[in-house]
Amino acid sequence: MAMVNSFRSVRMLFSATGFRHLWTSRALLVDQSDTDNKKESQQPIHEENDEEYEKNIKTKILGASLKFVPDMGWTKQAISAGAESIGYPGVIHGLFPNGGADLVHHFYFMCNRELNETLQKMLLNVKEDSTSPRKTAEHQVLDAVETRLRMVIPYKKTWPQALAIMTLPPNVPIALANLLTLVDDICYYVGDRSVDFNWYTRRMILAIIYKATELYMLQDSSEDHKETWKFLETRIKEAVQIHSLFSSSVKPDEALSRAAESASAAFVTARNILGLK
Repeated sequence: MAMVNSFRSVRMLFSATGFRHLWTSRALLVDQSDTDNKKESQQPIHEENDEEYEKNIKTKILGASLKFVPDMGWTKQAISAGAESIGYPGVIHGLFPNGGADLVHHFYFMCNRELNETLQKMLLNVKEDSTSPRKTAEHQVLDAVETRLRMVIPYKKTWPQALAIMTLPPNVPIALANLLTLVDDICYYVGDRSVDFNWYTRRMILAIIYKATELYMLQDSSEDHKETWKFLETRIKEAVQIHSLFSSSVKPDEALSRAAESASAAFVTARNILGLK
């Protein structure tokens, strides 16, 4: 009940579109961009180029560092190795004050962007070929989550370290923003354009399903992680049933309570399998 009241109070302060903007990390990026633009307007052009040059170097180094993560983990050592592999001195890791957190954030951001581009192409293909049968929303969400989780598999051995890094207090805001951006993109390209109460609940439930499946995948030794995809499919089916509650005569408070119970149960199950607190 308290959560419902919280949602309502927020909606009184912001429009649905405004709150959707705050939901994702795009809000953080836009705010930062606006600040940077104000600074750049007061600085010589060569300083703007220097900043862009440094940003490009960082992106190249982090990208090159990912191939060292399976052996070195999400560490400054991996960043140093990545820098050296493309001709920069290893000590350049000093450009990354947050160390492994910078590397995890870069990976998460790149994976989200890749999924976003994939979903865009799929939507465009459907629009161009109206005769091709379209998958149900349930299967689209299932495919999108599986596609995104498969990007983690090459780093599965060290991924628990990445999760631990991003649960540190300074890293939680950006980690949460990355997760919410991910589920927002999936919902959006599946066709969710609603601005009602269900907008929030669908994303909340999908975020919990994603994290629960991610945890389950870490201990899954089945061929091609088939047990993980079964776990995911079950959770999605449960989410569809939960959605029917919101579409029925059940009161929002009661429906939200059932949704939270079901989603939390899935998360706790995966967490207990890993022995996590």
